[in-house]
Amino acid sequence: QVQLVESGGGLVQAGGSLRLSCAASGRTFSSHAMGWFRQAPGKDREFVAAISASGGSTYYGTDYRDSVKGRFTISRDNAKNTVYLQMNNLKPEDTAVYSCASAKTSVVVTSPYNYDYWGQGTQVTVSS
Repeated sequence: QVQLVESGGGLVQAGGSLRLSCAASGRTFSSHAMGWFRQAPGKDREFVAAISASGGSTYYGTDYRDSVKGRFTISRDNAKNTVYLQMNNLKPEDTAVYSCASAKTSVVVTSPYNYDYWGQGTQVTVSS
């Protein structure tokens, strides 16, 4: 059974940083791309970032490329079966539930339909 468990969320003031972690088990972690999505209250789930199985390719959602550029960084440690999302200079509009997901493929994908396993999510709240 595939399990994804996020951690690292919390309450932070604007300008602060958080590093989210997602520990995976139940499938060959290094064979699958991983992604981070977020959902703010009253809004649809949105793609934030993805990383290829090898870690050699990353992609940040078009809608967020400008807003997260230079602030968010996705990375992974295949030896630890863990994917990370480093978030710096956080803004109140970054407040959301952040979920990691495991892709069906090894290459970077952005559509949630290309991900077949999801974590429960971790709340990130940024106060102004």
